Amino acid sequence: MFTGIIESTGKISGVEKVQENLHIWVQSPISNQLKVDQSVSHNGICLTVVALKEQAHLVTAVAETRSKTNIDSWLVGTEVNLERCMQANGRFDGHIVQGHVDDTAICTDVKEVAGSWLFYFGLNQAQQQQLIVDKGSICINGVSLTVVACTADGFYVTIIPYTYEHTSFKDLKAGDKVNLEFDILGKYIQKQLKSLRT
Repeated sequence: MFTGIIESTGKISGVEKVQENLHIWVQSPISNQLKVDQSVSHNGICLTVVALKEQAHLVTAVAETRSKTNIDSWLVGTEVNLERCMQANGRFDGHIVQGHVDDTAICTDVKEVAGSWLFYFGLNQAQQQQLIVDKGSICINGVSLTVVACTADGFYVTIIPYTYEHTSFKDLKAGDKVNLEFDILGKYIQKQLKSLRT
């Protein structure tokens, strides 16, 4: 389990496709603190560390992960947000994040507003709007964020300067695809409401 508070960023240093799997080397300041079999969030995707070398670690993405995320767009040099699993005695500075990406979304607009940045993301499915509420939590590329406002087909978030500089948001532009994980509490409530209607 994660919280959406990014520890570090890493850069993709190698990508190899073997059958339907992607093997990805990530170079980062925390790679030398990891161990094989450890779960680490990479842009919101929970991936298992399968090998280590100096200042880098290797993860593997299977076909299911590739189909639900933006991982196929990662190239050598791409910066990704990294977070290790929350410790049992840790603080919940963000919100409950599982590292299970629900869908992708497209960033359609970025504006600098009074020293911060306003991002707009369009949703792929209309019913996903039921999982987003104004001032609620959402995870975008592994970052725990607050929804500023909802629209009929998407939502806005504001990125403060610290988050902008210390995550991959500084590289995000209109047209880019991001990973979304909706709030787990909202997903459970939606499931219960569906069962009551049937």
